[in-house]
Amino acid sequence: MRSRAVCPGSFDPVTLGHVDIISRAAQQFDEVTVLVTHNPNKAGLFSVQERMDLIRDATCHIAGVRVDSWAGLLVDYTTEHGISALVKGLRSGIDYEYELPMAQMNRRLTGVDTFFLLTDPKYGYISSTLCKEVAKYGGDVTGLLPDAVVRALKTKF
Repeated sequence: MRSRAVCPGSFDPVTLGHVDIISRAAQQFDEVTVLVTHNPNKAGLFSVQERMDLIRDATCHIAGVRVDSWAGLLVDYTTEHGISALVKGLRSGIDYEYELPMAQMNRRLTGVDTFFLLTDPKYGYISSTLCKEVAKYGGDVTGLLPDAVVRALKTKF
C-alpha cells in the first residue's frame, strides 16, 4: 500500500521554506498532496488557482507531489481521500503552540496523524506574509521565494 500525506496551508504565496518541507515530506511518503486550504470569506493576494499553479511550478522537480485545494475541514479531505498523515513545517516554538491543538483535534476526529518537520534554519524567518510586505514596498525577495513567485509578486505590485 502506498503511503500518502497532505501538506496543508494557504500558500499565499509558496516560499522556499514550503518547498523544502514538501521536498523532505516527499522523501518519506510515496505521494504528497500540497493542499491549498482557503476560506471563501477571506481574499488572499493570489487566487486559489494562482497559488496552485505557483506550487506546481515550484515543485515540478519533486517526484510524487500533487496539488489540490479544499475549503472545508481538513479532516474531511483526508477522510474523503483515504489519507492518514498530515505534514506541517515548524519554524519555531510559536508554530508548535499553534499547530499542536489542531493536530490533537484532527487525531481525535479521524485518527489522522500529524508529522512535524523542523524548518531548515536558513528558511526559519521566512513567511508568506513577510515576503508580501517586503515585495509590496519594493524590497528584494529573491532567494526567499521560488523565481516564478518573485515574478508573480512583481506583477501584482
